[in-house]
Amino acid sequence: MTRLKMGMVGGGIGSFIGDVHRKAASIDGMIDLVCGAFSSSTEKSLASAEALGIPKERAYGSFEEMILEEAKLPEEERMDFVSIVTPNHMHFPPAKMALEHGFHVICDKPMTLTLDEALELEKIVHSSGKVFALTHNYTGYPMVKQAKAMIAKGDLGDLRKVCAQYLQGWLATSVEKTGQKQAAWRVDPKKSGIGGALGDIGTHAENLVEYITGLQIEELAADLSAFGEGRTLDDDGNILLRFDNGAKGVMTFSQIATGEENNLGVKVYGTKGSIEWYQENPNELTVRWLENTKQIFTPGGNGGYPESSDYVRIPAGHPEGYLEGFATMYRSFAQELLNVKNNQSQSASPDFPTVKDGVRGMKFIYAAVESSNNNASWTKI
Repeated sequence: MTRLKMGMVGGGIGSFIGDVHRKAASIDGMIDLVCGAFSSSTEKSLASAEALGIPKERAYGSFEEMILEEAKLPEEERMDFVSIVTPNHMHFPPAKMALEHGFHVICDKPMTLTLDEALELEKIVHSSGKVFALTHNYTGYPMVKQAKAMIAKGDLGDLRKVCAQYLQGWLATSVEKTGQKQAAWRVDPKKSGIGGALGDIGTHAENLVEYITGLQIEELAADLSAFGEGRTLDDDGNILLRFDNGAKGVMTFSQIATGEENNLGVKVYGTKGSIEWYQENPNELTVRWLENTKQIFTPGGNGGYPESSDYVRIPAGHPEGYLEGFATMYRSFAQELLNVKNNQSQSASPDFPTVKDGVRGMKFIYAAVESSNNNASWTKI
C-alpha cells in the first residue's frame, strides 16, 4: 500500500491534541509523519522534531517555511497533506497557504476564527480541487455510524425530537489564571473567536446531531453564559433547535459542569423508535422501539449494521474508543487522498466532515451568539 506523507502545523511535544493526531494517523498504517512546524517558536519546533525522529532538514521554524520548502521537493518526497492542530486563530492562515500550494489539508475544529474566514476557505478548497477534512472525530465511532445508517434507512420513522449534550467540568475554576495553556487560549477571544465552550464543544454537538440525523438546524434560540470570573466568552450554554424537517431539539453544553469529564451524548426520537449514544460509553447504542423490545448494539456484535462493522478493527467485546474514532477519520481521509492520487474523482459525499461542515459550524456559532445577545431570540442559521 502507498503510504501517505503528513506534515504537521502545531502539536509540538507536550501538546495533547498533537499527540492524539499523530497516534491516530498511524493506527491503520496508511500515513507517515515526515515533517513539521510544531511551534510558533523555532527553537521549540526544532526540538519537537528531534524528539519525534523527524530529520533535521524536514524540521521547520514556521508553517510558511514548511509549505514553501516542501513544495520544492520532488512529488515522491514531499508531504502529501498538512495536519493543522493549532489554536483556532491559526487554522486559516496555514490551511489557505497549503491549499494554494497544492497540498491537501486536515484541520482541527472549529474550522476558522471567523465566519468570513470560513467562507473564504470554502472558496479556496473548491477552486484548489484539494481534499479538506475537519476533525469532528466523534463521527468516527462505529456506533455513531450505525445510528446514522439506521436513521437513513428509515428504521426510526419520521424524526420528531433531538436531544444533545456535551458536559465538561474542567473550567469550573479559573484554571486559565494558573498558567494552564489549554485553558488560556480557549478563554481568549483573539485566539478562540466569538465562541468559548460554544466553539470548542458546542460545535461538536451540532456536527454530531446533523451527521447522525441527516437534518440541518434551521433556527435556534440560545442562552449563553460566562460564569468564570473575568471571562468574556461563554463557558455554558442552552439552545433550543428547529430542524429543516419540522423536528424540534434541545442542546446543552458546558465546561463548568462540576465533576463532568467528557459527557457527550445524543438522543433521537422518531415515530417508530429512538436511539441513544454516549461518548463515555461509546461501544453501546441503545435502541428503543415502539412495537418491540429495547436493543443494545455493540461494535461487531450480533445484529450490527455493515455501516458500523466496516469500521471495527478488533473482535467484538474488545472496546474501541477515542483514538480509534480519530483514526477512522484519518483512514477515510487517507483513502480519499489515495483515490485522488490515482486520478479518481473526489467523492460527492465523503465519509468525514468537510469544509461544508466547517462553514455550518461557524454559522452555528454566529447564530447562537447573535441569539443570546438578543435575549435568546429565534435566529436563523
